[in-house]
Order: sequence, then C-alpha cells, then structure tokens
Amino acid sequence: MLRKRLIGVVTVRAGLAVQSIGYQRYLPLGKAEYLIENLDRWGVDEILIQVIDRTTNGLGPDMELLAAVATMHISTPLSYAGGIRNAFDAAAVIQAGVERICVDGLIYSKPEELRAISRKVGAQALIVSMPVMVQDNELYRYDYLSRKSLPMTQEFIALCQGDDISEILLTDVVNEGSTQAFNAELVGLASRLEVPLIVFGGITHDKQCADLLSRSEVVAVAVGNSLNYKEHAVQTLKDKLNFPLRPSVYRIGTGGWL
Repeated sequence: MLRKRLIGVVTVRAGLAVQSIGYQRYLPLGKAEYLIENLDRWGVDEILIQVIDRTTNGLGPDMELLAAVATMHISTPLSYAGGIRNAFDAAAVIQAGVERICVDGLIYSKPEELRAISRKVGAQALIVSMPVMVQDNELYRYDYLSRKSLPMTQEFIALCQGDDISEILLTDVVNEGSTQAFNAELVGLASRLEVPLIVFGGITHDKQCADLLSRSEVVAVAVGNSLNYKEHAVQTLKDKLNFPLRPSVYRIGTGGWL
C-alpha cells in the first residue's frame, strides 16, 4: 500500500451518487458506476464507495451496486462502507471484489461484532469510520442515527488502540461538503488513538491536502465532491502535491494505463 494516498469518495443515496452537503442536503450526480469509472480512469489511489442510507434504513450492504462494479474491471483498489452489520456481511463485500471495508456504528454498539469482522477479513482490511467534531477542546464522535455528539469512552479508545483495525476514516462533520474547511485540529486530537488516519470533509485545495499529508498521523486524504466535476481534477491536484502518490496518468477506457 502507498505510504500517502489520495482517495476519491463516491457517496451513494437512494441508488444514486450524490453530492453531500453536511450529510443534510444532497444533489444528484447520476449513476455511481459512472463516477467510479471516472475516478479509476483519472488515477486516484483508492476509491471509497459509501452508501449512506443502508444502515439508517436497516439494510445490508448494497450487493447489487457491488455486483455492477465488479463487471467494470476497475484497476483502482476499492473500499466500501454502508450497511455492514456483521462478519457475514463483511465477507460478502470482500468476496464481491472490494479490498477493504469501512464500518461505523458497530464499534460503539457491538464492539464484539467488530472484533469478529476483524478476525474474519483481517485487520488490514478493516477501517473504522469516525465522524467527529470539537467541543470544549475535546474530540467528540457524532452519531448519525441519533444525531447527537457523544464523548469518546475509554472502551472506544482501547478498541481503537488494539489490533483489530488498520485505519480510521476521520470525518469532519461540521465542514463536510464545504470548501477548504477541514479542521486540522481534529488530527491533533485524534492522534492519541495511535491509529493511522484518513481525513475527510471539506478538503478541496492542493495546499490543504499537502499540509494534511505532511502530518505523520495522516496516511491519506479523502476527497469527494470536488473530484467529480472536472476530468483533470485528480491530475491537477496530484501534480501539485510533493508526495509519492500513484502517477496522475489519465487512463482511457478499461484496457490499462497509458
């Protein structure tokens, strides 16, 4: 795996890829498969497919979407988040062609199930999604189901510091969907967890990406909305970053890198 990575995020809701604005408002972008194919051709290091309405609607993983993506011969490593409830779901997603999975609520509600997932697919394949905000100079996690911010518990911190997960997807809930707005204070507060961080939410500018990637705790920046509108957005961003990322070479079709 690359030491530093640029991850393209495709957010899916009600069967369509959407532009998310604070996970409160959504603008439709079209079929998720088209955006995934574009990010693959444009040269991101990884693609995260996050289906944000599976858990809230009591549904499992979107296996129909994953089956469609599997026929596209994507060369970019894929990660998936959405509706993963147990080790059976996790294994099914991996078997569908995804390299890594990302889970959220299980780490709080069913930590024993998260450990079972880790044993099933391996810690290297398991990312924990952690939507967060700062309150009173402390890191608080945000629960999308209850729409409440909650303090970090010692049990949660201990679980993060164990051997069950590989990385944390640290999402700035307040600034998600904004431009050049990721709160870098979150990185310092999350460093106590001693887990490599993927940072996401309000990241749009090359200097912002470079500053975050220069932090030792940060192994990847995840960018959603701003990569989906211009075909050279990935190349332009990568060319301005002084990190050994995957070469920003435009790929035509699905036949290979040119």
